[in-house]
Amino acid sequence: MRKTASNILGIAALVVLSSGVAGVTTYKLLKKERPATFSDLFQQDSNHVRTAAFAVGNAQPVDLTEAAEHSVHAVVHIRATQLGKTQVVQEMPDFFDFFFGDGMGRQRQVQTQPRVGFGSGVIISKDGYIVTNNHVVEGANEITVKLNDDRELAGTVVGTDPSTDLALLKIEGDEFPTLPIGNSDALKVGEWVLAVGNPFNLSSTVTAGIVSAKARSLGGGQAANGQAANIQSFIQTDAAINQGNSGGALVNARGELVGINAMLYSPTGAYSGYGFAIPTSIMTKVVSDLKQYGAVQRAMLGVTCIDLNVSLTDDENSAPVKKIKEKAAELGIKEGIWIQEVSPNGSAAGILEQDDVITAIEGKTIHKFTDMQEVLAQKRPGDKVKVNVLRGKSKKEFVITLKNAQGNTKVVKSTGIEQLGATFRPISNDLKKRLNLGYGLEVTGVGEGKMADAGITRGFIILKANNMPIKSVADLENVFKNAMMSPDQVLFISGMFPTGKRAYCTVELADN
Repeated sequence: MRKTASNILGIAALVVLSSGVAGVTTYKLLKKERPATFSDLFQQDSNHVRTAAFAVGNAQPVDLTEAAEHSVHAVVHIRATQLGKTQVVQEMPDFFDFFFGDGMGRQRQVQTQPRVGFGSGVIISKDGYIVTNNHVVEGANEITVKLNDDRELAGTVVGTDPSTDLALLKIEGDEFPTLPIGNSDALKVGEWVLAVGNPFNLSSTVTAGIVSAKARSLGGGQAANGQAANIQSFIQTDAAINQGNSGGALVNARGELVGINAMLYSPTGAYSGYGFAIPTSIMTKVVSDLKQYGAVQRAMLGVTCIDLNVSLTDDENSAPVKKIKEKAAELGIKEGIWIQEVSPNGSAAGILEQDDVITAIEGKTIHKFTDMQEVLAQKRPGDKVKVNVLRGKSKKEFVITLKNAQGNTKVVKSTGIEQLGATFRPISNDLKKRLNLGYGLEVTGVGEGKMADAGITRGFIILKANNMPIKSVADLENVFKNAMMSPDQVLFISGMFPTGKRAYCTVELADN
């Protein structure tokens, strides 16, 4: 994790991905205080116990019951299973290896145990599209989705975006309960929100709090091309977000989805006042790209830059901080993005210059790097943006056509097997015995995509693809990548249904 001028949590913070899929927790050493117990709170005269309610505007208490009632039905529990793998272990040579063998020791195969992680997700369309965190499903071979009404369905991965920690899943069916998508840009600090999750298979849980801050960063750093390795522009809330709530919904008082819960900041690993959600302004664009292209179309401004507003946690005497302060004093401003370098092949080449300070993009005031990230994360290559800068002490405005990381405006399509719209796992030993097979890759779920178009259904066993034996997901990925680079862009698949019936399918990879 890089140190940055905008790191709000200090250099002592450590971000830990819990169990790979359960959630992200930031730990910090703090003095522990004993919390009041339930009995402590109620060992008093019941006549003096009063209900606390905060009032707004017309002095009426905030009623979140309707928002909660609608939200819980659209939030699901996700179980992500990463199947065990066979690993080859090299044993140390013993006495007999030295005198009767090659002295290199022996190799043996070890089967690792399956790993199971849990998280939450939000149904955003009646036909079963679900948004969750990428870290909830990353590396999973099987995904099971449990609805609030206890139905369990197989989930397939439509696409993932590690940069925003978002993933799009699909379950088969119709008329699923959904959450309307709200405008996270319209959220105000102090506004009431609900954090809705479905952790540990306990059915939906709801906690309430307020928006504590917007455009928060956990230390993604400034980066070339106007992007960091991870896009961070979080909504911070004091609504309780615990492990297992990752991928759940942040909902406003009107019952609209305004964010996807992603992280908690805590001294103990459990909720302690700081939760972070990915705003829907970013989520909507990512979901649209994953559905349409299978990969996020990411626009880059093509600059390396740093914040002018120095964090209180930074070393006031360090050379970089002194330089930033000097620049801010020179311009007579406290906030903005100071350009250190302009990429020669980037969007801003020949337009923006070193030492320019970006003050606004598309009419939105840019206080810090995460503000710019949030605006660019909503754009695609080819989009035009209006950029306001200070050059010296002169105000200038430019219209810039955004490009991708390759320096052009072409659509970038996914090369991963998620395009097939299916999930897979090596066949079990029981299936091997029953069907007299030595290997095979079982289709564990099929959604909308190229597999379904070819007539392949759940339970089908892939034995060969383009005449290559398919024993693992990695084998299929390799054949898929080679097929995508060939002129025909076709997978010829031979396999077997669980009934023992042989079948041959042609999967067209090229878009129509």
